[in-house]
Formats: sequence, structure tokens, C-alpha cells
Amino acid sequence: MRDPKSLAHTRWDCKYHVVFIPKKRRKLLFGSLRHHLGDIFHELARQKGVVIEEGHVMPDHVHMCLSIPPKMSVSSAVGFIKGKSAISIARRFKGKQRNFNGEAFWARGYYVSTVGLDEMMAREYIRNQEKNDIHRDQLNLEV
Repeated sequence: MRDPKSLAHTRWDCKYHVVFIPKKRRKLLFGSLRHHLGDIFHELARQKGVVIEEGHVMPDHVHMCLSIPPKMSVSSAVGFIKGKSAISIARRFKGKQRNFNGEAFWARGYYVSTVGLDEMMAREYIRNQEKNDIHRDQLNLEV
């Protein structure tokens, strides 16, 4: 294990590659919203004892490498981050202060994969996601 963390009777190194998207995969994540999401994701993760090892917000999806303590499930950590960030977006960018009934920014579900010994490869993939997308788009335009 590389840099394991500790709980009372546990040493752990649980990392996950997580991807989630806005509803209908709309390209909404840019400008001031993108910067706001970076700050809010780190704050929400800190509240639950989760560490964002690496992250990148693309116009239509979010990639993160999360270090989640074994006492917390992946679904509860991701659900908390998605739910509270949606409320923050509604408050800051949509002018809503309460009654979020039916308010949904993120699509249901997410992609998750464990990051084991190939952690550096996963982190590099997340870091270079934008370059890969631009390169792939350029290849599609040439055809």
C-alpha cells in the first residue's frame, strides 16, 4: 500500500474513479459554474472525510479520483456530493433559496471503478481527459 490512512482499528487505501454527468448530458459545466463546482466538491468531500485525489470538470461530465474511508459506502459519498452540489447550484445560479422539490441538476447514477495498483494511470487519465477529448473530436472532424 502506498500511503495508507488509519481509523481506530483499520489501515486503508480505498480509492475510486468516479464519473457523473448533468441531466441529459447537457454541456453546462463551464465558466463561473465550473470554478464554483471545484470549490464546492472539495468542501463537501472534506465534510464527509473524503479526499479528492484528482478531479477534472469537463463541459458535460465530471471525473474524480476519490479516497473514501471504508466506513462509508461509495454510493453515499457520491450521492452526498451530487445532492448538495445541486442545491448549491440552485441557490447560487438559479436564485432558489428553498423548496428544492423536483429540482435535479445531475443525472441519476454514476460510473465507479476501483483504483488499485494502477492509481497513477487513472490519475493521469483524469488529468489529461480534456486533451484526449479534443484530440478525439479533431479525429472525428477529419473523417
